[in-house]
Amino acid sequence: MQNIIKIKNATFYGYHGVRSEEQSVGGKFEADVDIYTDFSEAAEEDNLDKTIDYHEVYSFMYHLALEQKYYLIESLASKIADELLMKFDRISKIVVRVRKNNPPLGGVVDCVEIEVVKNRDEIN
Repeated sequence: MQNIIKIKNATFYGYHGVRSEEQSVGGKFEADVDIYTDFSEAAEEDNLDKTIDYHEVYSFMYHLALEQKYYLIESLASKIADELLMKFDRISKIVVRVRKNNPPLGGVVDCVEIEVVKNRDEIN
């Protein structure tokens, strides 16, 4: 059985981007994560130990986003996906989306979003 745990619009202030002003001034970023797992036993027993604690996932994801500057949000999303797959062995597949709000593109753009999809067998 496959179930999905979703965290949506996790917001953080980071210093990611290619331009020097992005890395010095920073900006608002958002992330979503879809965790594919089987939590049927946890639901049946009402037992957190039989599933993935999304509080722990959020905390882990938040710290990854803040501990290092990335030129590319593609790199950040890939790092989040890889690290979550390594940390939580109950994850069979993960989808991570990272959005950069108001990117400096020379025009009006709400955000740029990238998506990384990885399966357990693709861990780096």
